[in-house]
Amino acid sequence: MSNSSLLEAYLSSTSLVQHQMESFNRFLDTGIQRVIDKQAMIEPSVEGFALKLGKIRLDKPSVIEADSSRRSILPNEARLRNLTYSAPIFLEFIPIIRGIEKQASFGEVFVGELPIMLRSNLCHMKPMTRQQLAQEGEDPDDPGGYFVVKGTERVLIGLEDLAQNRIITTKEKGGSEVTSKVFSTAFGFRARCVVSRTQSGMFMADFPTLPKSVNLVLLLRALGLQIDDIVEYASDYDVVKNDMLLNIEMSEAKNMTPADAVLELGKLSAPGQAAEYQQKRADTQVDTYLLPHLGTTKEFRKEKGKYLIQMATKSSVIANKLAKQDDKDHYANKRVKFSGELMEELFAYAFRFFVKDVKYQIERTSARGRKLSIQTIISPDTLTEKIGYAMGTGTWVAGQTGVSQVLDRTNLISTYTHLRRVKSPLAKKHPHFKARDVHGTQWGKICVSESPEGQEVGLTKYLAMMAKVSVGADESATEKKLNDISKIDSL
Repeated sequence: MSNSSLLEAYLSSTSLVQHQMESFNRFLDTGIQRVIDKQAMIEPSVEGFALKLGKIRLDKPSVIEADSSRRSILPNEARLRNLTYSAPIFLEFIPIIRGIEKQASFGEVFVGELPIMLRSNLCHMKPMTRQQLAQEGEDPDDPGGYFVVKGTERVLIGLEDLAQNRIITTKEKGGSEVTSKVFSTAFGFRARCVVSRTQSGMFMADFPTLPKSVNLVLLLRALGLQIDDIVEYASDYDVVKNDMLLNIEMSEAKNMTPADAVLELGKLSAPGQAAEYQQKRADTQVDTYLLPHLGTTKEFRKEKGKYLIQMATKSSVIANKLAKQDDKDHYANKRVKFSGELMEELFAYAFRFFVKDVKYQIERTSARGRKLSIQTIISPDTLTEKIGYAMGTGTWVAGQTGVSQVLDRTNLISTYTHLRRVKSPLAKKHPHFKARDVHGTQWGKICVSESPEGQEVGLTKYLAMMAKVSVGADESATEKKLNDISKIDSL
């Protein structure tokens, strides 16, 4: 079979924007409910009252007319009337009064609207034939994969970044320091945790909310690890054991109890504050901000300690030239977030403001002694406006800009190209020569020739013609199996 025949067969069975639609459909199926389940409860400062959040449901895209009636809408009408092609969101609220659930009190309530991707599972165009699309004024050859926001066609650009929850070890400061970094990500929160080995062999740890780097042994003691455990969990390499023993010997924390180590950590984070506040601050730091992907409660502290020792071990191994440093530009160490992951981040961000507004309204209604009606205290505009603003301006949750862009309609090729664009978060003003170079591992994934000239070169890329975007798997089943095996081995 010739190359042209193979390409024709591929393009006839697969859409070039399939990755965008599949990603958004996953968000509709599981991502949006995951955000609700994480919040789970709204607990205002009203005695004996709370709201439990249930199932979320989205209808097909529609519009509210001037007479307050709601009717279905197609993308072409949204373009012509400068409307947003969006679907109403309904959320189930279950009041809990003095610990007792009142199941049928409120039911589903309209909480806002979500822009819907063209040709996704919720789009009216999905089941329509070419003839029906032409009759409704839609283009039968329109690939979809974009949104219509206030009459403007907008596309969400794929964001490339280093893989999350993976230890990446590199040499810094001209090779005098070796750092093991992990972008620990859980429930949309991302924490950069670092263990570095200095030229003298000392290990230092750094993570969010910590004003400066701390001695690794102090942090391990605060996590509840005994000195014998620290030595035992270190690698069998002699150089690693030596480094760890040196750190233990040089650290004042070797004679501290775990409680003393937590208090010392609190003193570094909140100097001059009361001892009780310092301890609470340190507890919050190690539980919430240190490696959150492992867990955010006290029972995960030992696991976090083991993980930090693994990071230190990797730093020591590479510093002693027993292994090569990781390549940050290797595509196995990178991940690309498309529309589904981006929308989940945005919805979680907007939903936090929505919950805060509901809490305030419940507290105000209670203070005035009025009867509580969930329909009147909920403002759908809170959710709708936050999502609409981000999609209309391109300014995303973590301060990233240019995530949402006006779709390039110069010709059909430029439209497809724009829908397959991948953007690096690196600043375009800096050289970043290695990051801009073509890497061998991009073959078959990223087009090696298509990139803009000037400052954007190598940072703005495009998916290769036959690139398929794989979906991550749920690790919980694998983790459970591994835990079961370790329990069997310990018997």
